[in-house]
Amino acid sequence: MSEFEYNEEDVLKSASQGDRDSFGLLYERYVERIFNYVYYRTGNVHDAEDLTARVFQRAMNHIKNYTDRGVPFSAWLYRIAHNLVANWHRDRSRKQEIPLDELPVLPTKGEHPEKNLVRSQEQDALLRIIRTLPHERQTLLILKFVEDLSNAEIGLVMGRSEGAVKSLYHRTLLALRDQLEDQNLNLEGE
Repeated sequence: MSEFEYNEEDVLKSASQGDRDSFGLLYERYVERIFNYVYYRTGNVHDAEDLTARVFQRAMNHIKNYTDRGVPFSAWLYRIAHNLVANWHRDRSRKQEIPLDELPVLPTKGEHPEKNLVRSQEQDALLRIIRTLPHERQTLLILKFVEDLSNAEIGLVMGRSEGAVKSLYHRTLLALRDQLEDQNLNLEGE
């Protein structure tokens, strides 16, 4: 059975009763998404691998306590990841950035190299600005645009209401717009 051919409700029930193979199916389905989230928050592959492993170890140890409240299982995993990453940042009391040279920019088929270079420079500038945002806003953007979660799912991960997520999202986009405009004005003045 492939990882997407199962009824998640049945697999969750089996996993919560101690079936390691069922938990393995859940792991296979979500490990890449959780790793991506953690990586974007830490900026380091090794830390992301370690924290992702800890997310799934914690999930495996506590899955017997998991209760389906009508939201995706992934929201529970993201909440665990969110808490572990917050602790990781608190323990290090520093803000680590994702090295720009670790982010590949793949040209699309038939695209001119000049367009690819401009797009790469624009992405780099946006990433630099995003990294200056508070961790909560970075988390919101990762969950929204990288993981494609709904506002309700993001609220569950971040421990906020859907309305609070919408408000934070609006304020974050305004702040990004203002920072991009400031940056463009500074570039034009040079």
